[in-house]
Parts: sequence; structure tokens; C-alpha cells
Amino acid sequence: MFTPVAVRVAATLRVADHIDAGFRTLEALAERTGTDPDALGRLMRFLACRDVFGEDRPGEYGLTATSRLLLDGHPSRMRHWLDLEGASGRIDLAACGGLLHAVRTGEPGYDAVFGVSFWEDLEAHPELADSFNVQMAAVQGRLAPEVARARPWHEVRRIADIGGGTGALLEAVLRAAPDTRGTLVDLPGTVEGGSKRFAAAGLAERTEVIGQSFFDPLPAGADVYLLSQILHDWDDEKSVAILRRCAEALPEGGRVVVVERVVAEDAGKQLNTEYDLRMLVFNKGRERTLEEFTALAAEAGLRPAGVTALPSHHSLLFWERV
Repeated sequence: MFTPVAVRVAATLRVADHIDAGFRTLEALAERTGTDPDALGRLMRFLACRDVFGEDRPGEYGLTATSRLLLDGHPSRMRHWLDLEGASGRIDLAACGGLLHAVRTGEPGYDAVFGVSFWEDLEAHPELADSFNVQMAAVQGRLAPEVARARPWHEVRRIADIGGGTGALLEAVLRAAPDTRGTLVDLPGTVEGGSKRFAAAGLAERTEVIGQSFFDPLPAGADVYLLSQILHDWDDEKSVAILRRCAEALPEGGRVVVVERVVAEDAGKQLNTEYDLRMLVFNKGRERTLEEFTALAAEAGLRPAGVTALPSHHSLLFWERV
């Protein structure tokens, strides 16, 4: 019962990084982490008994293969996902305290636990928003090579990445299609990171960055409106509203391309059902079947134009205007 939250506390306190930097004794770790030495010692004893950390001598700790995953610079970014003071960690706390409320009412557990919605929480706490943007960029960065290889993007004149965060996915697609131009659309505080990303990648002249909500009318002129892992954040009503905005901006012959997990009887089912509960707790969102996605599209005035499965159990869903 306590193991998951104990690991999260160690990740939040950056215990692995402090040990890696040479602060191996309980006294040194308590000073570095600003914690009570006795309480920290009890936490470390608990985790050492489970081989999360090593304890060669009483009160002196080392890293194991498990705790190395908690190093801040580890490629898995595990520490960032487990950090209870970051966006993902707060969603996990909402899951612990709010899943019962969500199941009973169908309403987000996050609001019940923290008193505000997830998006209001991000708006009120810039450091929380920063952690969310970094995490989403990491997710999109892992997806990006698959998406970039999944279709001939070079045939597209302009791509609008709607809700594209700091532009990790759009950058990968534009690198694969050197004559294609891109538009990044997200909230003003988020797309600032996109401007910096594109400038660093040498893509500034091929991109434009627009700070706005995707519930407002979208900029026209793109051949593809890309929505990567956006719809699962929202309930059906809000998802249809987002898709309608894409349909309104879509030119004749254009496509809406959605990147999402698709719930099916396949190897990804277990992970998809876990994400489904996470979406319920965090914002009343959901993972969907292909049939459910098709129904959303139809309500927004779109019809199916193809599906491409990706190795990561995500899919590209292609839709065109009816």
C-alpha cells in the first residue's frame, strides 16, 4: 500500500540525485532535502527493505538499479512523472483521493481533491504549468518519430498543430518534410516555448506560433489540422466542440488528423484502461474506441478517411469534412 507513495515522496525530494552527488548519510540527506531526520530515516529504511535504495551500513545509502530510474537526468523522466509537486504527481494524488468521487458522480476527482479544476490549477501556479508543459513535450517527443514516419507529410503544404504545447511533435514532422510549413496553436503561456524550440531548430522561418484556446475559431489556411492526444483530455461535448473548430477551418480537400490511443481488444488494452481512469479523474476525459471516435467526428461534421496504427498503441485517425 505504501510503496507507490513512498517512492513518489523520494522522487519529489530528489533523494536519488542527492545520493548520486555524494550525500549518502541520513544526516546529509535530511539537510539537503529539508526534512526531519527521524521521519526521513523511516522512509529510507522502508525503501531500502524493498531494494529501492541500498543501505550498506546503517544510515548510509546508495543507489540501486531501481533508484537510478529516479535520477533527474534519466531518459525515462520517471522522477518528473512521480514528483508530487509536479502536474503528473498532483493527478496521481487526485486519483488516490478522488477516484471514488469520480465513479460515484461521473465528475472529475481532481476538482474534489484540490477545490479547482486541473486547468485552473495550472493557471494559478506557473511552476505547475511549466512541469506539465515539460512532461507533455516529453510525451510528444516519444511519439514524434512514429508520427513523422507514418505518412508522407511532405505532400502537405501547411500543418496546424492544435493544442501542440511547445511544438515537439510539429518540429519532428517539419524535419521530415522540409518544404512543409507549420502553425502551432496553444495557450499564450505555452506557445512561447514553441517559439524558442523552432528558433533553436532553425525552423523559425517555416513556422508561426499563435496563442489562443482551441475552443475559439482556429486560424484558416492549413491543409492538415493535427490534434495529438487532445481529445482524451475532454468529455464528448467538449471534444465535439474542438473538432467543430477544426472542421470550420478546414479547406476543401483538407484533413483533420487525430493522434490518440484507441481502445480495442489488443495488447494495449491494459494500458489504455489505466489511462482511461486517469482521464476520468483528471478532467472527465476518456480513452475511446474507434466507433466512439467516429461518432464524435460525425457530430462535428467529419467523416472517416483512414486509420494508421502506430507501434506505441496509438493511432492516426484521418477525417475529412462531410
